[in-house]
Amino acid sequence: MEQFIINGDTPLFGEIKISGAKNAALPILTASLLADGPVTISNVPHLHDVTTIMTLLAKMGLEFTVDEQMNIEIDPNTINDFTAPYELVKTMRASILVLGPLLARHGEACVSLPGGCAIGSRPVDLHIEGMKALGADITVDNGYIHASVKGRLHGATINLEKITVTGTENLMMAATLAKGTTVLKNAAKEPEVIDLANFLNTLGADIRGAGTHTITIHGVDRLTGGQYRVLPDRIEAGTYLAAAALTRGRVKVKGIGPDLMDSILCKLADTGAHISSNCGWVELDMQGNRPKAVDINTAPYPAFPTDMQAQFVALNALAEGTSTVIENVFENRFMHIQEMQRMGANIKLEGNTAICTGVDSLNGAPVMATDLRASAGLVIASLMAKGETVVDRIYHIDRGYECIEEKLSMLGAKIQRINNKNIKS
Repeated sequence: MEQFIINGDTPLFGEIKISGAKNAALPILTASLLADGPVTISNVPHLHDVTTIMTLLAKMGLEFTVDEQMNIEIDPNTINDFTAPYELVKTMRASILVLGPLLARHGEACVSLPGGCAIGSRPVDLHIEGMKALGADITVDNGYIHASVKGRLHGATINLEKITVTGTENLMMAATLAKGTTVLKNAAKEPEVIDLANFLNTLGADIRGAGTHTITIHGVDRLTGGQYRVLPDRIEAGTYLAAAALTRGRVKVKGIGPDLMDSILCKLADTGAHISSNCGWVELDMQGNRPKAVDINTAPYPAFPTDMQAQFVALNALAEGTSTVIENVFENRFMHIQEMQRMGANIKLEGNTAICTGVDSLNGAPVMATDLRASAGLVIASLMAKGETVVDRIYHIDRGYECIEEKLSMLGAKIQRINNKNIKS
């Protein structure tokens, strides 16, 4: 099993390029199932989750051409299997996103109930009920969703009981080829949802209102092939900027502008960071100062993202003052706190609230990653810890960060990846 060995207490300085957004690339890759011609997708990050979704699509018969820049050309017409098996879906919840495209284009789907990070309950009921509203016949048996429709799906008005990103994306994809008009109310507003809508519109879909809580999809008869570039990853950018703030350094992230990161940048400014930007980069400079503690309250976009919560817990662990971090999205997303306590962090957990009192320093210790963003929080906490920290189970971080140790090394971090075959998972 691979580990990171990190020797901390070193500020980060320099600049790095931000990769394409994982949470946009995954639905866009699955949306290629809707096209009737070749699709080329660029700026795709080289991540484990991307490999998983490509393996799933390849199992269905889709053929890929991938160049050295991770530009991916997909031929959706070679599909010969409409099943998403448990052995793949269990590793990544985003696999559920094949349900809508398969139903809309091919009239049938057999998709395993999903797995992924153990960060709380994320039921697929909203996906299933939404597909039923569009005319699908669905049963759940032996851990699989069996779905079919005679003819085409039909438009409907769907009121989502709670805001769900993957639910919004799945239903939006299904509705693109439905007969009539579909209105999704209480839809997710995330930039990645907008990116998926823009991709589908590039192929000939008629989707309006993406980025608001009401999305209207006028069904079309077909989607053609086309080319599209995935937007940059706002969470990756936020993670590196938080690491710069934590280590009292100066870091410029390139290939992304501030428009995707308003809530993150506002909180980073509250730490005392000096932030400058234009349409193609953002720079954070702590000028050697210790960050100030900031209160965090996670909620769906455009509020502060749950995917940045662990990184700010790490920042607050070493910040000046006391802060509260309230997690409103996932009920089990504080598993990194116990590991940070092993490093000397003064954090108390009360229900869905973490109370962080900043300490002068953390100490290196063996810690274990429990999910994707928790692992990012542990890594950036280790960057400012005294001595050596060993981060175990880093396969979690490989799901969402492209070459993280290489990028951190470019900024001056002392980090190396090792393979210890004697460690049991």
